Amino acid sequence: MSRNVVISGGGTGIGLAAARAFADGGDQVLLLGRREEVLRRARVPGALTCAADLSDVAGVRKAARFVADELGAVDVLIHSAGGSGRLEPQVERDDPLDRVADHWLVNFRLNTLTAVLLTEALEDRLAEPGGRVLFLSSIAAYRGSGSSAYAASKAALHPYAHALARRLGPRGITVNVVAPGYVEDTGFFGEGLDEARRAELIAETSTRRAGTPGDVAATLHWLASPAAAHITSQIIQVNGGAERGH
Repeated sequence: MSRNVVISGGGTGIGLAAARAFADGGDQVLLLGRREEVLRRARVPGALTCAADLSDVAGVRKAARFVADELGAVDVLIHSAGGSGRLEPQVERDDPLDRVADHWLVNFRLNTLTAVLLTEALEDRLAEPGGRVLFLSSIAAYRGSGSSAYAASKAALHPYAHALARRLGPRGITVNVVAPGYVEDTGFFGEGLDEARRAELIAETSTRRAGTPGDVAATLHWLASPAAAHITSQIIQVNGGAERGH
């Protein structure tokens, strides 16, 4: 039976791979993202698109209205929108404390606020029983990263997901987090990654390869399946063994 699947950040990287996986399975997919041209270029078969800034309340309300008008119920909600702020417009700041504040605010806006606002806006539309909410975290949430702000903003999703799982569990809705390690073929690193750093990240894995968007998408697709109906409030790491499970 076809499901309604809403994916934030669905126009690129992991979100796009997930969108294609669900669409290939016959589900109706809605791609959300800030850039309309990126959503159009995604060309996911049969997908609907809605351009909205999910870090802004007005943008989330726009997306929620679109969901209400076009889908009604939401069977699967995937939060793939986010980033480290590298692709955001840079504001020149003379004061170093202002620069710190800007950096932390943009990371929490991109990675935490987008997920929380969209979840709260669509909570009453989640299918029950059987609804799925899936968050994208990061290996950085466990070990930190070059940007402590990014790591903290991803880690903040974990307690929110646990609390949400408790709240939605009685309605037959599961909530889980997927935390990828190094994944190639995304826009996360902007223009690219230094080859020495890339080799270092791959050497950390047990599989001796970089992750792909498809690796993460397959995990998301399984967590949304009936086979995972009794899995909730979990953080699933997809990193080739670069970080131990907790």
